[in-house]
Amino acid sequence: MTTSRGDLPAPEQGLVLTHFLTVNDVAVSRRFYADVFGGKVVLEENPAIVKVANSWIIMNPGGGPTPDKPDVTLEVPASSEHVSSFLNVRVADIAAFYEHAVAKGARFLTEPLDRKAELRCYMRDPDGYLIEVGQATGLLKGIFADLPEEA
Repeated sequence: MTTSRGDLPAPEQGLVLTHFLTVNDVAVSRRFYADVFGGKVVLEENPAIVKVANSWIIMNPGGGPTPDKPDVTLEVPASSEHVSSFLNVRVADIAAFYEHAVAKGARFLTEPLDRKAELRCYMRDPDGYLIEVGQATGLLKGIFADLPEEA
C-alpha cells in the first residue's frame, strides 16, 4: 500500500476535520468504511485511516487513560438506543447509495424516507455507530422539514 501526503489528514496549513471511532475489530470496521463508502485505506492499523471523499475516518481499539487524556477511557457504544452524536453523510443519489450499501452488507434502520427537505435514512456500522445518509431534495428549493411537535 502506497500512501501519499495528500491521502493523510495532515494539512500544510489551516486544519482538516476527521472523525475518530473506537472499534472492536479494526479490520472489520476498516473494510466496512472502505467498501460501503468507497473509501481508500491509507493506514491499516495503529490507527487505521480510511479516506472517504474529502474526509477521513480514523479507527482504533478502545483503551484506558493516556498522559494526554488522563481521565478518559475510549470504548465502543454501550447502547444502540442512546446516542450523543452520529456521522452525517450527504450523497448525490440516495437510491444508488442505498442499493450499493445493502449489497455490501450495510444494516439500515429503514429505507430512505422523504422528509420534505431531504430523503434520509440511518444505518449502523459494525460497532453500532449511527450514520445518517441523506440527499438534499426540497431543501434545494427552499422547502424545509416540519418542525417537531411540542410536547
